[in-house]
Amino acid sequence: MTAPVVAAVVPAAGLGQRLGAAGPKAMHLLGGEPMLVHSVRTLAAGPVDLVVVAAPPGYAEEVAAQLGGAHDGAELLVVDGAGTRSDSVRNALAVLPPSVQVVLVHDAARPLVPRTLVEAVVAAVREGAEAVVPGLPVTDTVKQVDTHEAVVATVDRTLLRAIQTPQGFRREVLDAAYGHPERGDATDDAGHVERHGGDVVVVPGAEEAFKVTRPLDLVLAEAVLAGRRQAGG
Repeated sequence: MTAPVVAAVVPAAGLGQRLGAAGPKAMHLLGGEPMLVHSVRTLAAGPVDLVVVAAPPGYAEEVAAQLGGAHDGAELLVVDGAGTRSDSVRNALAVLPPSVQVVLVHDAARPLVPRTLVEAVVAAVREGAEAVVPGLPVTDTVKQVDTHEAVVATVDRTLLRAIQTPQGFRREVLDAAYGHPERGDATDDAGHVERHGGDVVVVPGAEEAFKVTRPLDLVLAEAVLAGRRQAGG
């Protein structure tokens, strides 16, 4: 097998407390399969050569067994995750071989991301971007409030984007951004790049790439998946 050039890191160590899951959130079933399986299958079917999953500590063997043939088309590594998302990503980055040039980071809880979005993010990095994030225009009115919940401003939503994953990076850019743990955590990987002074660009996101966080999200995901299966997708 040729040396991997494009790798996808999937932090999957979180617990699904808001989802009401009894165990790891990524292992919650969607259409009879763990959400993580759906995410890995899509990544492996696209331009990704290697998938590295950061599993909940103590679940690495179970996660590897569950993924079985879901990673056909790509190599698979499963490492122990950590207490924070950022530290889980660091654990995964540490095992990437030197041949990797492009790194995607994808939330396991976005199981219905379309393959076309994965391909678009990789293409944007290959075309020269340091960091790429998919985003959708914000449709709700957004208010800025103070600590007492009093409105202090109405934000211009035309300048806002709701950011999704996978996010894509040149390998050296992401390594450098994650090389400063003293800067603390971030809610997404591009946040680390921004703190490090890197340039981040947005490409159009996809409605199906929503994050499954609460029970209502799971109901929507089941409906979308059922529609795909009915359509033969």
